Amino acid sequence: MNFTQIHERLRVEMLRRIQRGTLSVSLLARQTGFGQPHLSNFLRGRRQLSLAGMDRILAAQRLTAADLLPVLARREAMPASEEEDVAPLVSHAAALFERYIRPSSVQSTLHFPPGLLASIRPRATAARRAWQRFVAVRVDAFEAQAMEPLVQPEAIALLDRHYNSFAPYRPVKSNVYAVRLGAHLRLRYAEYVLNRLVLRPHNLAFPVELFEADAWESATDQLIGRVVLVLNQL
Repeated sequence: MNFTQIHERLRVEMLRRIQRGTLSVSLLARQTGFGQPHLSNFLRGRRQLSLAGMDRILAAQRLTAADLLPVLARREAMPASEEEDVAPLVSHAAALFERYIRPSSVQSTLHFPPGLLASIRPRATAARRAWQRFVAVRVDAFEAQAMEPLVQPEAIALLDRHYNSFAPYRPVKSNVYAVRLGAHLRLRYAEYVLNRLVLRPHNLAFPVELFEADAWESATDQLIGRVVLVLNQL
């Protein structure tokens, strides 16, 4: 990975923290000693920081260069027929906001049969194709209720973050999505009707929810990914 790629990942990580409300340009300016206009130009991609400038931001935000690297699958030497695909299990916040999953965000690693993940068809917007593709999240009891019995409490859902289209993956079956609502993740069936995001539960005891589209983002931005697989507790 070269300097430009690491620089871009640092910029994206700072924007992610600002979007989540845990950081602001003024706070970052106070922490680093940089002027706010200088930082604003960096965040908008209008200028690059020096290596020393990047170090100041990393130190201020308690990051290391390793935190900006994507998780790499570590496989022991084994015959090709025994190799497995892997996906990181992460928090909801990491799945929602981290384009590149940091090593410190990985709770554990899920292993899948070889070729399974590669066989899944993507359908992503251009911006989303820059994200690390597969992540998994745990679904707590409260969130699982609306999707029962399809999703059980403490189930693990594998998400394809390169599928943020409303088009069905299979013609006769509705997609289940991980959807971002503010800083929260919901699992629901989703449609976009008359400029409204429509979220439908599997459990009919729960209501259908409608949300007006935000002026600053498209509805597909709120689709974090298609639920590829649900691993329910036995």
